[in-house]
Amino acid sequence: MLILRPQFSLLEHYNSITIKHSNIGQRFSMLDGYKILTVTHREVPLEDIGSFILPHSEETPLQASLTRLKNAFQLSELLYIATCNRVIFLFHKDTTLDIPFIHRFFQQVNPNLSLNKIQKSVAIYEGNEAIIHLYEVGASIDSLVVGEREIMRQVREGYEQCDAWNLTGDHIRLLMKYLVQAIKEVYAKTRIGEKPVSVVSLAMHLLADRNLSKEARILLIGAGQTNTLVAKFLVKKGFTNITVFNRSIEKAVQLATSLNGKGYALTELATYQESFEVMIVCTGATQAIIDTALYQQLLKGDTQQKVIVDLSIPNNVSPEVVQQFSTDYIDIGELKELAELNLSYRKQEISLVKMLLQQQLKDFKKAYEGRQIEIAMRQVPVQIKKIKAKAMQEVFKKDLEELDEDTLALINKMMTYMERKCIGIPMKAAKNIIKSEE
Repeated sequence: MLILRPQFSLLEHYNSITIKHSNIGQRFSMLDGYKILTVTHREVPLEDIGSFILPHSEETPLQASLTRLKNAFQLSELLYIATCNRVIFLFHKDTTLDIPFIHRFFQQVNPNLSLNKIQKSVAIYEGNEAIIHLYEVGASIDSLVVGEREIMRQVREGYEQCDAWNLTGDHIRLLMKYLVQAIKEVYAKTRIGEKPVSVVSLAMHLLADRNLSKEARILLIGAGQTNTLVAKFLVKKGFTNITVFNRSIEKAVQLATSLNGKGYALTELATYQESFEVMIVCTGATQAIIDTALYQQLLKGDTQQKVIVDLSIPNNVSPEVVQQFSTDYIDIGELKELAELNLSYRKQEISLVKMLLQQQLKDFKKAYEGRQIEIAMRQVPVQIKKIKAKAMQEVFKKDLEELDEDTLALINKMMTYMERKCIGIPMKAAKNIIKSEE
């Protein structure tokens, strides 16, 4: 089913597509041109989201694909955002969307998508609903991990790219301006982004609490995605003595190079001769690779306590190592429990975030309506000047030619006065209308 919101079927509700949002905001009559078609982690398994991403290559660049999509469906503006857990097509189009449009749109994105899969996966938002959804995405209360700031960076980068490609215009530009303002307000006045919830971030915060020397010897065992993130933290914090071991020596050397360290094959760990203060372990091994014999060999008789961070599932450090040696041990189980507690803490801030967004949405509505009036009023002075010119040069030309200079000057003065007043009256009336609706 196509989804109006995650819990609604477009097949059942497409005739009432501006249904009131249950969370925040009121319907804005002037915002109906904004549309969002999206596929997110809420409706689709993460591994299926990739099939809704607009494919591109060197032969068919993303810019060309988006331009064709915009032209094919006569969209006045288009913003495209693709992440690992959502795909967003935000565009501006005056007509209401219908089911055939949605089908054609996503088959243009990916011809291999079946109608059944489109119907089961796509959520559609129009007008006020679209604005609210984008604000909630930007504020990360619709994210897989509540409070993560990465999504707003991705939204901004998507906008900057589409804007550079002339895909966006005044409608999306104004929306992005107020969205950025709203998200800054959210993070400044709530704690939605406090307390880390990723395992790596938590582990590195705990490591930082140990007040280690920047020259402390660190063994980084494993060079996969997790330890690559760990490496970025170590660089940021200024650690300078890092040695990488990995099953593939090529990956070990590659990661070590980024750290100005040394890289070795995992098989060389048993013959490693230098001491260490910290061991960070995360490999794909399904059993412990750091046993008591190997650990004792690595110590070389050193009895001082060592920090061990085990980010592997299952643990790569044998329990006997922790029991028999002096270790400051941080393991994945402890980190996951702390992550859940922190995530729960962040979720408690969602109500406050929504209250802030409600006010920010009102600010956007006011700015948007003012902008539309400004655009509409651009032609008023031009048209009034044309009317004045026609009256003076055509309609009353013969009559004016019979007048003396003083009378003609007075009429010109009167016409100029009337011109200014005629320009001001509709602008004032429009502003009063906006004020009365607030």
